[in-house]
Amino acid sequence: MSTEAAHANTDAPRPSTAWSTGSRVWHGLLAAVIAAALVTQLVLLLTGGVDVNSGQAEVPAPIGVRLLRLFSYFTIQSNVFVLAVSLTLALNPRRDGRGWRVARLDALLGIAITGVVFDLLLARLVHPVGAAWWVNLGFHRLAPLMAVLGWLLFGPRPRVDWASIARALFVWPVLWIAYTFVHGAITDWYPYPFLDVTVLGFGAALRNALLVLVLAAVLAVVAKALDAKLRPAPA
Repeated sequence: MSTEAAHANTDAPRPSTAWSTGSRVWHGLLAAVIAAALVTQLVLLLTGGVDVNSGQAEVPAPIGVRLLRLFSYFTIQSNVFVLAVSLTLALNPRRDGRGWRVARLDALLGIAITGVVFDLLLARLVHPVGAAWWVNLGFHRLAPLMAVLGWLLFGPRPRVDWASIARALFVWPVLWIAYTFVHGAITDWYPYPFLDVTVLGFGAALRNALLVLVLAAVLAVVAKALDAKLRPAPA
């Protein structure tokens, strides 16, 4: 090999550079979208504005109660999961680890369910305007779309295994369901109409919650199959 050829080979960019840069930019933008939506929602809440999850201002409720209710929504928790995971991927696109795999899968499943359930059941119930419209767009439209597309485009993979699926399905989601029913029994407040025990009865509400968990399990199996088929993260 000539000196010129060797020098050109040394200076050539690594094949993974474009992938790594794309992943950093994509997940940085996703984190920025969610952070902007979350900060705007908090400002609205603190100033008596609308909670985009319910479409109501709920001004008579104390601010502590309003904040607790905000972070009781599955939508908000899944967006926070995606925000945290996206920040780690913006810093290190090849991030891995047992706990991180569970958090990554929880974020992916949670935000996908957020988008699906909002479109099928909740979108017709809320009609935000002004700043709340943009918050709703960030939480319920952009974050689910960008998170799923980002996973498909950049992974990293392989990262989905059966142990991660079991932990992702039976830790946070189950704890959230239990918290929702216990909190609702104490306060008579439920985050979503399809979980409202006072209207539906406990049996119907629990059935609906379990159906969402089944949907998460199906999506997890699909994610594992795609994780094995799609191109792995570049070395």
